[in-house]
Amino acid sequence: MKPATTALLSVNAIEVAYEGVIVALRGVTLQVTSGAIVALLGANGAGKSTTLKAISRLLAAERGEVVRGSIAFEGGDVAGLPPHRLVERGVAQVLEGRRCFPHLSFEENLLLGGFVRHRSGQQIGRALDRVYARFPRIATLRRRQAGFASGGEQQMIAIGRALMSEPRLVLLDEPSMGLAPIIVSEIFDAVRKLNRDDGVSFLLAEQNAAMALRVADFGYVLESGRVALQGSAEELLARDDVKSFYLGESADGRNRFIDPHRVRHFVPAPASIHA
Repeated sequence: MKPATTALLSVNAIEVAYEGVIVALRGVTLQVTSGAIVALLGANGAGKSTTLKAISRLLAAERGEVVRGSIAFEGGDVAGLPPHRLVERGVAQVLEGRRCFPHLSFEENLLLGGFVRHRSGQQIGRALDRVYARFPRIATLRRRQAGFASGGEQQMIAIGRALMSEPRLVLLDEPSMGLAPIIVSEIFDAVRKLNRDDGVSFLLAEQNAAMALRVADFGYVLESGRVALQGSAEELLARDDVKSFYLGESADGRNRFIDPHRVRHFVPAPASIHA
């Protein structure tokens, strides 16, 4: 069932356009309640990253903007906030591709995330200790340059850097991309523990629907810039169309290969703002 408690994040019928012409999102509405993990699913190009960047106010760097709808965090409209002010309010994004600074050490990358909220050195030190407790692998390599880190280590650094600002909500974009299955499991296990033990809420954009729905409470499926399906993680995992399209299973539960040209799209969407 759909979460019924007051929303920590509320995205209301937003439309996003790039350069005032190309529409990437049409009428996207979603919620994240406090203490929840919400999965944002969809194929490549469905609008997942655009949705997260609309929330975190990073669209302007790509000549995009929210042209309709509203976004509220803790009940307050965030439309006029610059990205760093939103981080101060408690929202942090981990971008797709990890985006570590290769010439800085693991620890220097982490520390960059701690300066946004203008806290004391003692407070930053405690935040750093908490990150290392969650990711002991990077604690042992704290002096190594991030450019020599594996993909999994870079993902841990990126998530840890976001956690240094002590966010209430983390926007996590494609954390499994390019990682070995054992590392993906480790990353998602850390997400589950951060949610369960520290109360951090997550909006998790993922193509790996099976993994995302195993840790999520609720999910939305994007198709061509629109919300095509929504429901609890259990409901989405039980749907035959979700199993077929995202998990590669037929109705009888057997794995199969998917021909993308024969898959039924959930919802068609116009490609232009003038359509």
